[in-house]
Amino acid sequence: MDVMDKLAILADAAKYDAACTSSGVSRKGGGRGMGSTLLAGCCHSFSADGRCISLLKVLLTNVCTYDCQYCVNRRSSDVPRASFTPRELAQLTIAFYRRNYIEGLFLSSAVAGNPDDTTQRMIEVLRLLREEYRFGGYIHAKAIPGADPLLTWRLGTLADRMSVNIELPSEESLNRLCPDKRKGDILAPMGQIRDGIAASRGDISLRGTLPPKFAPAGQSTQMIIGATPESDRHILTLAQGLYRRYGLKRVFYSAYLPVSHSKLLPAAQGFQPPLLREHRLYQADWLLRYYHFRAEELLDEAHPNFDQRVDPKCAWALRHMEQFPVEASTADYEMLLRVPGIGVRSARRILSARRAAPLTFEVLKKVGVVLKRAEYFLTCGGKYLPGLRVRQDRVLGHLVALERPALAPVQAEQLSLFEPWQ
Repeated sequence: MDVMDKLAILADAAKYDAACTSSGVSRKGGGRGMGSTLLAGCCHSFSADGRCISLLKVLLTNVCTYDCQYCVNRRSSDVPRASFTPRELAQLTIAFYRRNYIEGLFLSSAVAGNPDDTTQRMIEVLRLLREEYRFGGYIHAKAIPGADPLLTWRLGTLADRMSVNIELPSEESLNRLCPDKRKGDILAPMGQIRDGIAASRGDISLRGTLPPKFAPAGQSTQMIIGATPESDRHILTLAQGLYRRYGLKRVFYSAYLPVSHSKLLPAAQGFQPPLLREHRLYQADWLLRYYHFRAEELLDEAHPNFDQRVDPKCAWALRHMEQFPVEASTADYEMLLRVPGIGVRSARRILSARRAAPLTFEVLKKVGVVLKRAEYFLTCGGKYLPGLRVRQDRVLGHLVALERPALAPVQAEQLSLFEPWQ
């Protein structure tokens, strides 16, 4: 099998890994090698199925020892198998870079043999790129759960970002669908990467020079949504805990796709991937990271799943109408962030603008407030937007119509928040 045949198999096998991230690290080429990495990240493109891609995203091998039921590359799956040698993959990456096809590498792998052997082969790929070809571009490497910590450390000194896929939202689901994996094996390298990043940033060698940086762009993880029965509340609470405990840069949510057949998974016939649910989780994740929300505020025992028709921020506001309207001229930054239609930038601009002159709705529009959403929750000088007739029993219908025009016109009494996922 030649290299391009291997590439066709192993690039296709890697397409289910989420990689829509910027590099998060800046490094100049310096004239001694090739490639550079900008903080803004690699340029993005889109694949035929709509997924965002910016790197050569490939598996080192799809020959796997494990038998994870949801995975197309599992041991019992009847798919073409291939493996790169480290030299083949390094040369391929450099050839694609020279042709301006890519600006970096996203390297993952099935577990061939055992985690240590697989990690050693991944290290050799990155060593060739960094030390022999002097490649300064962005590299994202997937750590292999269960590998020796020294090997994981070495991999992190060669990569810009690392990730360990948590795979499924609960230990029960992991045990049922991934009989060869253990929760502890996944969380251990997460903790090691966290500690390695902290040590790399804080340590200075005796010679006064900085040691090799360990995963300077941080770490991320990915979990599959919709293959198991966990609620949105469970998933979001887990994500919140991962951010706090392991300092992750991103948690990626991947809508389950029926790429393999198993009686333990949702039936493929008539199955619709939960793409809208994935979208809502990403919106809620953004609220956790940038809007100072907590998972327990967005969802609770009575409402364990997000509403299908409005974004999580609007849904939260509709359940807490006693906190609205917010007066734009006096509200603090934290409260402004909770108004639908006001983002981080527009909230900061409001604080600056109101120091110079009285606020008006025209000013709010100029600083970036989306008045079509915010008008129901915001006042200027104690008054709503001129001409607006606010009826709380109709607000949900208006917001649904904004987000999903196909549902309009709709009667408010026909709408109730938090309908379960179908």
